[in-house]
Amino acid sequence: MRPLRNPLIQKAVAWLLSQWMAFCYATLRWQRENEGVAEAVWDQGGGVLVVFWHSRLGLAPASWPHGRGQPTKGLISLSPDGQFLARAMARLGFPAIRGSSANKDKRQQAKGGTQALRDGLRQLKAGGLAITPDGPRGPVNVMAPGLPTLARMSGAPVLLIGVSCNPAIRLNSWDRAVLPLPFGKGAVVWDRVDWPEDGDMDEVTAEWTDRLNAVEARADRLTGLSRDPA
Repeated sequence: MRPLRNPLIQKAVAWLLSQWMAFCYATLRWQRENEGVAEAVWDQGGGVLVVFWHSRLGLAPASWPHGRGQPTKGLISLSPDGQFLARAMARLGFPAIRGSSANKDKRQQAKGGTQALRDGLRQLKAGGLAITPDGPRGPVNVMAPGLPTLARMSGAPVLLIGVSCNPAIRLNSWDRAVLPLPFGKGAVVWDRVDWPEDGDMDEVTAEWTDRLNAVEARADRLTGLSRDPA
């Protein structure tokens, strides 16, 4: 059995990881850009889709001011690795809605995705739902239709968030995930989009992909983090 799939080991490592990330968040010198867009959504209240690429999942909790923004849950996969991540994110203020339709050939995964959609729509009636639209397995920075579908069905505004830090650890994962190191620079950049009336799914997905890439690239420029991790 893989060690990180042992529940006791998961719990211990998730606690250590969450403590480390919270320490890093607190010691970074943060720069925020276009925050007024987010503040308008926070003041409005109600449902909001909170969106960042999967590679920035380890930085995402630092972009959401708990107590200022809406209470938010994260959509995290049903895989055993997802359970480990769910524990860490919950400790940082993003309790999980479990489920993913990433593998449509497996009945259980499909059921998980359907339930996650239902739970996500229910969550959006009262608060925020955090989504990585290229997760859980990629391709990296390629938006799946789940996010636009939720926006269309719920009518909730979408906050696209670029978040970065430097220096950082790059994991040897499919998305080259970024984890923070303390006492460096951090940046958060916001953009807002809404599902357009009579919107075309392919066109909306392409536009939102470009805009999410743009805010992430801007955050990386503010911190000096390389966009070419290879």
